[in-house]
Amino acid sequence: MISVFGSANMDLVAYVSEAPKRGETVTGHSFRTVPGGKGANQAIAAARAGAQVSFLGAVGDDGFGAEMRSTLAEAGVDVHGLREVHGPSGIAHIVVDDAGGNSIIVVPGANGTVTGPSGGDLATIAGSRALLLQLELPMEAVMAAAEAARVSGVPAVLTPAPAQPLPDELLDAVTMIVPNEHEAADITGQADPEAALDALLERVEEAVITLGSQGALYGSRSGERLRVPAIRVKAVDTTAAGDTFVGALSVARAEGLAPAEALRFASVAAALSVQRAGASTSMPVRAEIEDALRKLS
Repeated sequence: MISVFGSANMDLVAYVSEAPKRGETVTGHSFRTVPGGKGANQAIAAARAGAQVSFLGAVGDDGFGAEMRSTLAEAGVDVHGLREVHGPSGIAHIVVDDAGGNSIIVVPGANGTVTGPSGGDLATIAGSRALLLQLELPMEAVMAAAEAARVSGVPAVLTPAPAQPLPDELLDAVTMIVPNEHEAADITGQADPEAALDALLERVEEAVITLGSQGALYGSRSGERLRVPAIRVKAVDTTAAGDTFVGALSVARAEGLAPAEALRFASVAAALSVQRAGASTSMPVRAEIEDALRKLS
């Protein structure tokens, strides 16, 4: 089982030919509401990639909260650890341009009320093969969950987004960190991904830097170093590509795949997701990933 301690947001997605500049108003050509949030996205991605998944987090007592709970459950995610609190659920306002690029504003809502794992959450984490973490919950909550994983001997995988300073106490409890190239540069002060990877490995055992169309860069303290190319596809919407990658990667590693195989599995899952609109709605199921891998072999 994989546990995800993280955010659940309703994504309010506007599609435009070109994103507006500061002070500019543009006309969009479509709009959707899609259940998302980095935590919920990773939970759905992992479930669709073949894992049993438990989601730990919070939603508000509004219509968005009910819809997010239903969406997670329908994807096969265990939602017994999803709390309901009084007030609004988290939302993310997303602008997607015709090139597939996006910009995002997140309003935490119920996610901001999570201060740490509950007693039930701790038991779930202890029984997991991996714990996935992101930074859309308060830092104190993320640190408490990471420490719970460390104490239980459970590998913790951190997606450091949105990028912010990372306390040593958090990284001491994390097994793997998976930033994109911009987050890696912000965290380490190193613009070159190879140098950023070296800096990350001074603080964690394993690191993966996602490089968009350039693939992904992996390193471990044992000395293993890999660069996995991206799968060449026409992107429609890149909103959930990173979360799809992390969810699929965590499933593959939990199943015992070596880093090279796991990264290939995750890259294929991400490539499938960017060819579809939306966040959680774009994520491939296990059979699709395996079929795509066979076609590439």
